[in-house]
Amino acid sequence: MGHINSMIKKILLLLILIFAVSITGFAQEDDLTFKIAVMGPGNELYFWWGHIALMIEDSYEGYSRFYDYGVFSFNNEDFFKNFAYGRMLYRCGVSNSQVNFKSYMKYDRDITLYTLDLPLEAKIKVRDFVANNVLPENRNYYYHHFRDNCSTRIRDIIDLATDGQFKIQFGDEKSRFTLRQHVRRHTYFAPVEDWMLNFWMGQVIDRPITVWEDMFLPSEVAMRIKDFWYTDVNGERRKLVTSVESVYKAKARPPALEKPRKQWIRELLFSLALSSIFGFFFYLQYKKKKAGRLLAGISMSLSGLVFGVSGTLLYFLSLFTNHDYTYENANMIFCTPLLLVAVPAGICYALTKKAGRERANGELLRLIWFLCVAGIIISMLIKILPAFYQDNLTDQMLMLPIALVFTLQPNGLKETLAKFKRKA
Repeated sequence: MGHINSMIKKILLLLILIFAVSITGFAQEDDLTFKIAVMGPGNELYFWWGHIALMIEDSYEGYSRFYDYGVFSFNNEDFFKNFAYGRMLYRCGVSNSQVNFKSYMKYDRDITLYTLDLPLEAKIKVRDFVANNVLPENRNYYYHHFRDNCSTRIRDIIDLATDGQFKIQFGDEKSRFTLRQHVRRHTYFAPVEDWMLNFWMGQVIDRPITVWEDMFLPSEVAMRIKDFWYTDVNGERRKLVTSVESVYKAKARPPALEKPRKQWIRELLFSLALSSIFGFFFYLQYKKKKAGRLLAGISMSLSGLVFGVSGTLLYFLSLFTNHDYTYENANMIFCTPLLLVAVPAGICYALTKKAGRERANGELLRLIWFLCVAGIIISMLIKILPAFYQDNLTDQMLMLPIALVFTLQPNGLKETLAKFKRKA
């Protein structure tokens, strides 16, 4: 009887062992290697902030998988419409690691690998989690540039692997920058794109954030995991990253800045130079040169087109889309769709030969640009109140000198002074 009981116990132990092996996929801790792959910026605008992915290597099964939460396609149905309205569908994809690395090297992008030290239980948990993520019914998600992107998804996986300890450490720690400052660290080398992106983004990205929120950037995730320690399920202290490997170093790409530059100085100098040219056109007009009126009218028309289109897009983004980082934007006070009126008015000003019509068009243009100047001054004054603070000095410094020249054009000043003399 005792021999039979012993045999039953052995059979039960064997069945338990077989079951345990089946649910772990025969995985042993040394068989599974987890790495975080951080890729540097690319050429296209949407690659300027870098990329990040999870690599899982299984020596037993003989595969190396690349889990990427930044997959999208221009061929998706209504892609551009959804992009405009802030309803961008991204998905989690899985592919071969080496194939992906060749693609990033081809486009001259940094590749750095961070090997993670995780116990088997955590590895199984993460492996099953990402395997579930790539299923057709789970892989799609609505992308948000700051709150839900390829980087925040990897950040959350690291938190899952460390039983919430990653967020406990960084969830309340104050960031060294705002979201806008992080953005500008990566856009400084392209003045036009830098101005437009920051012009469209509102007060919400100028508020204090945490280090946890910093990690919408892959480089911030890399910086934080490198020296992070946690306690595993057995109570053992572990350093999350055991090694850092530089697979490829970009050869011809501007690096992200360690801290953002003050861009408003550059914009002010550019605006002053442009305003001097516009002022010279009005001087020619004042001297009765025909080319002066033509050039002055065209300059006001083109300026109205550039700022009017920018303002119209701002109003659209702020009022009709899900791009919530464009909300509460003080630039709406001075850069409005009304500036588009300067386009036909400027052309009429340039081409009209009759003095009466020229004067009427001039008065209309001065009014439009005066409202712009007044709006800039108001937007500067309301910054005194913390609730209305916005880091938009770059936008104000670009537009103020130009708007002032168009408001205080020589003919306008001459007519104003003449009116005062007549009244006197």
